[in-house]
Amino acid sequence: MDQYLAVLNKYAVFSGRAGRREYWMFLLFNLIFSIAARFVDMTSGSEAILMGMRPVSLAYGLAVALPSLAVGVRRLHDIGYAGWWMLLLIVPFLGPVALLVMFCLAGDPGENKYGPAPAASAPEMKAAEASQPEPPQQS
Repeated sequence: MDQYLAVLNKYAVFSGRAGRREYWMFLLFNLIFSIAARFVDMTSGSEAILMGMRPVSLAYGLAVALPSLAVGVRRLHDIGYAGWWMLLLIVPFLGPVALLVMFCLAGDPGENKYGPAPAASAPEMKAAEASQPEPPQQS
């Protein structure tokens, strides 16, 4: 839940990087809340008002649209791609599939041109560094 709230707090931050954990936890909670909003709409008997969406679902969708775009851009930055790659969403079928694959990739270790590695991936980096053998000491 902390990851979800962190993304909402950075709702319009398109710079920097977002790790896989931050992105996927946001997506998970977003899915849960979307289902809950849909359930509220269905049980309240409200009518569809825009493109088949009912009031609660529409309000929630509008509320998380910008944070979703921002965390997607930051996730792309984490793997070394520009945020403009989010435009793949407008390519039917193949665009979203390509982005799904990109979002699953591990982020660049250390700093890249978009900033330092996200804090969530720091333990993973320390584990990778610990598994590397140390160079022999010279006496």
